[in-house]
Amino acid sequence: MIVRLTSRRLNTGESQTMATTDLDVLLVGGGIMSATLAVLLHRLDPSLHICMVEQLDDVALESSDALNNAGTGHAGYCELNYTPKDKHGEIQIRRALEINAAFEVSLQCWTSLVKEGVLNAADFIQRVPHLSAVWGEKDAAFLRKRFDALQAHPLFADMQWSDQASTLNDWMPLMMAGRQSTEKMSATRVAHGSDVNFGALTRQLVAYLKTRPNFTLLTQSRVSKLKQQQHREQTSWQVHIQHQPSGQSQTYQSKFVFLGAGGGALPLLQQSGIPEAHGYGGFPVSGQWLICNNAKLINTHHAKVYSQAAVGAPPMSVPHLDTRMIQGQPALLFGPYAGFTTRFLKQGSRFDLAKSVKLKNLKSLLGAGRHNMDLTKYLIKEVFQSHEQRMASLRVFLPDARSEDWQLAHAGQRVQIIKRCHQHWGKLEFGTEIVASSDGSLAALLGASPGASVSVKAMLDVLQRCFASRMQSKEWQESLKALIPSFGESLIDDATLLARVRSDTLSTLNLG
Repeated sequence: MIVRLTSRRLNTGESQTMATTDLDVLLVGGGIMSATLAVLLHRLDPSLHICMVEQLDDVALESSDALNNAGTGHAGYCELNYTPKDKHGEIQIRRALEINAAFEVSLQCWTSLVKEGVLNAADFIQRVPHLSAVWGEKDAAFLRKRFDALQAHPLFADMQWSDQASTLNDWMPLMMAGRQSTEKMSATRVAHGSDVNFGALTRQLVAYLKTRPNFTLLTQSRVSKLKQQQHREQTSWQVHIQHQPSGQSQTYQSKFVFLGAGGGALPLLQQSGIPEAHGYGGFPVSGQWLICNNAKLINTHHAKVYSQAAVGAPPMSVPHLDTRMIQGQPALLFGPYAGFTTRFLKQGSRFDLAKSVKLKNLKSLLGAGRHNMDLTKYLIKEVFQSHEQRMASLRVFLPDARSEDWQLAHAGQRVQIIKRCHQHWGKLEFGTEIVASSDGSLAALLGASPGASVSVKAMLDVLQRCFASRMQSKEWQESLKALIPSFGESLIDDATLLARVRSDTLSTLNLG
């Protein structure tokens, strides 16, 4: 980093010398997205001066934390909302294919870093089969149709389907216990599914970065001001960062800024003033888990089992019984139960939503609100559920579930995207979206699912949009190809390439 001294004229007529630190890249937020982008940029150009800013005491304590994140390793194997029906009742699999291929890109990147000794696979990823389970004739027909459509594609060729009680008992014995023999039940399964602790992964990536030259991590620090600067034909960003314990501020001048602060990204994107941010708003949704405290139950279940979301529920509330590895120990979670909140971060302010309302997004917010009243009512209803009402949802999965074996815990915050829509003024979306300035000097990641699982693909998209000319260079192309063997090619269309890279990732990451 280069430190420049500049003078500022005070009201008294005296001048004060201010230190400004020059950067190439400033990353706001210490989660999986910023950590991934920092590693990619460092690998492509080690001379870049990179600074990461995190307002909490350490990285990965908000949306990337193990308890706050879904941890599924979203691959489209079990999430039924990624394969909706069209107006003719046909199963649409394109979204599932894209998410699966994007997750394979993440797996390839992590595999390369494991081979180099940068990452320890056992500390962040575990093999946990992915299942979808449904009840009743109608949902069984849907699941079978979904299976037929997906299993015909090489990405999902390993998927299994069964409606036989003996097979289902092998796949998910805890869920079959206490169930009536007359109950119609079916499931699909992918044995090489995974559980990913994105908090542990983020900390490993940042630990590696801290050993590299030209990287700085600022914790307990927040961006207090963000302003675009124009120097001749080059744009940069003047960023004021306040160290919260001391109250002292430091000025940074960065050529590129990435806003990867989860729910904190939207307010900073609005502050940036870039035209591309106009119309964007956010709808915060909180989550809660029921966590099992009975070791016998935890050890009986080893799978991630997803089912259908309740009518009116947001996609992030798809119910699942979830084997997780948290702090090196197996855990069993059920949920998430959605809730209504006005905070954009778990440790945010209850005024976050109100502060995000601006003239430039008011029309979008009104339009989205008018067309999502049922969702708002559903979320408020969820907030006031009793423990026994939550247990009733769990007993669909576990008929013999006892209330004393489960306790409620708060998961992370998600801020769903609201954007302009000419037909309805504004619309609510449940995906992930990158918003970037036309000159490529600033980018922000908004939204939630599939989020962390596609972090490598998402950050490659940021590089394509904000470092376009350098991404065309032979040096960068070769570096990315070495890190991600399928880079520049399609895993959806090339079955031979898929077979080769998947064999390598499953073996290296111990998922086979």
